[in-house]
Amino acid sequence: MKQTIAIANQKGGVGKTTTSINLGAALAISGKSVLLIDLDPQANATSGLSIEPQGATIYECLMDRRLVESVILPTNINGFSVVASKGDLVGAEIELSNIQDHQTILKNVLEGVVGFDFIIIDCPPAFGLLTINALVAASALIIPVQCEYYAMEGLGRLLGNVERIRESFNPQLAIQGIVLTMYDSRINLSRQVQEEIRGFFAEKVFQTVIPRNVALAEAPSHGKAVLSYNAASSGAKAYLDLAKEILRNGKESVR
Repeated sequence: MKQTIAIANQKGGVGKTTTSINLGAALAISGKSVLLIDLDPQANATSGLSIEPQGATIYECLMDRRLVESVILPTNINGFSVVASKGDLVGAEIELSNIQDHQTILKNVLEGVVGFDFIIIDCPPAFGLLTINALVAASALIIPVQCEYYAMEGLGRLLGNVERIRESFNPQLAIQGIVLTMYDSRINLSRQVQEEIRGFFAEKVFQTVIPRNVALAEAPSHGKAVLSYNAASSGAKAYLDLAKEILRNGKESVR
């Protein structure tokens, strides 16, 4: 059964795109078929996988109800595909607001997509119509939170907005988990933030922690997921562990 996961946080710089790319790659390497939707007008997931869209992108899918299947592009990882983004998505929120039932457009264009175990949606760092569309289309939400000062900033607002999405559009939307990113065990603040978030959110926090890692930072500039750029790095191993945790939790939930 296909699972659609939105990767979202209203705060920028928390590792949303890094998680979208590398979790998708890790799931694909684990034998799953994965489609990444780049829903961020900055298009960092697209460029971070060395994708240069020559034709239609997610923008045309949203505006023209174009079939997603017609704009899927391969990556250099078997089983991992992308629906790209580019700069014209910047104006999409204004254009979408003039369309009837604008909150459900992405859900509608994704409904016919077959052949994937996971659809991962990389959301922009704001709670606008694009993120709302992602949460209405998703069955699950993963929230990256960096282990730094102000880590909790925006998290409460996001959770409140998620509850409103559940009430109005998508009662099945589940918070799959909070993933701690940019963790450095040598720094007291990182350890304190991890302790605080685990204490507050308990089992909603993934056991896997994503470390601050040079390979993770360098990989996008080479147009690669970290598992292609440096599979031996701690960042690559962490995302493989996160993929395994998600797959394991999925099996347990259907027992």
